[in-house]
Amino acid sequence: MADLPPLDPEEPGPSGPLAGLVVADFSRVLAGPYATMLLGDLGATVVKVEGPAGDDTRTWQPPTVDGPGGPVATYYLSINRNKHSVVLDLKDPEDRAVAQRLAARADVLIENFMPGSTAKWGLDVDSVRETNPSVIYCSISGFGDEGGAKLGGYDLLVQATSGLMSLTGDPAGTPYRAGVAVFDVMTGLHAAVAILAALRHREATGEGQHVKTNLLSAALSSLVNQTSAYVAGGVVPERMGNAHLSLFPYEPLPTGDGELIVIAANDHQFRRLCGAIDAPELLEDPRFASMVERTRHRDELRPLLLDKLAAKGAQEWFDVLSAAGVPCGPINTVDQGIELAESLGLAPVVHPGGGPGAVRNPVDYSATPPDYRRRPPALGADTEAVKAWLAD
Repeated sequence: MADLPPLDPEEPGPSGPLAGLVVADFSRVLAGPYATMLLGDLGATVVKVEGPAGDDTRTWQPPTVDGPGGPVATYYLSINRNKHSVVLDLKDPEDRAVAQRLAARADVLIENFMPGSTAKWGLDVDSVRETNPSVIYCSISGFGDEGGAKLGGYDLLVQATSGLMSLTGDPAGTPYRAGVAVFDVMTGLHAAVAILAALRHREATGEGQHVKTNLLSAALSSLVNQTSAYVAGGVVPERMGNAHLSLFPYEPLPTGDGELIVIAANDHQFRRLCGAIDAPELLEDPRFASMVERTRHRDELRPLLLDKLAAKGAQEWFDVLSAAGVPCGPINTVDQGIELAESLGLAPVVHPGGGPGAVRNPVDYSATPPDYRRRPPALGADTEAVKAWLAD
């Protein structure tokens, strides 16, 4: 299967372990585009199919940066590098035929339409597999394709309905959503893992398959110890603010001039903490002799720690505790988080195709590193090139 050639002679071709794989991306907003961006980072040729109005995230502004055609939403930029954009109106017979040719040529097709709606365009899994039996067809939905098929698949809805919001916020206050669409991202990660596993199966057997995931299932899996508390222990977790149900200390603690995250997640760390704050007496107190006891007696232990921490400011304690091997850290703003990553040598910012800054793929590979060859495409930038490629 011939790869889509670079549209700019100066543009490098794809490299990496997925080079040569064609991904037909019929997804939009976040979960699907995040998954396909990860595949594109590893060398897959991703063809992003958009309707005439474009992906919704193109309009999710502010903030924006200046682009060739005007302001571009940074939301869209965050999840659409290493892709080609083709505009197809699936209601139009000619465009629909192009979409079907793309599906027939793809190694992977990913979609997040309302379950059952792709059949009217001949893009459902059964139709696509008639012409492309080895395709890996990935479907993403909000609540699955049975009883929840007609429910809207938005991250905020799933944060609410999964139980996450019941765990987030002050115990006496209003439930809060997370500050980012965590379950869209988690679902995108699960989709990417599923696609890679299905490709490995195809490599061994020649057989394609249909993989499905949904935001609610990903959410319940991602709640890990909280859902386990209920399904295994019969305990319904409740909001605890910044406190942890099973660990103490594991939260922000006030210092002389601000809060600092302080963690002692095992007995060794607690001993280091007590040494660093000059509180050896805490090690002799039977109420604090183990994690179970410290958690049980957190209300007694907390004021004793605060009394010691009041002697220095947050930055000074950060230096002291870090040197002692106690996990701790300031509560940064996003810009400070980027600056921290830079100071630690993590090189968090890349410029795909020489375009605006983006956060790099979070995985390092010793032999097949991600590349950032293409900036997120303008709407329909590659329509004619993709059509010509499909006509070959």
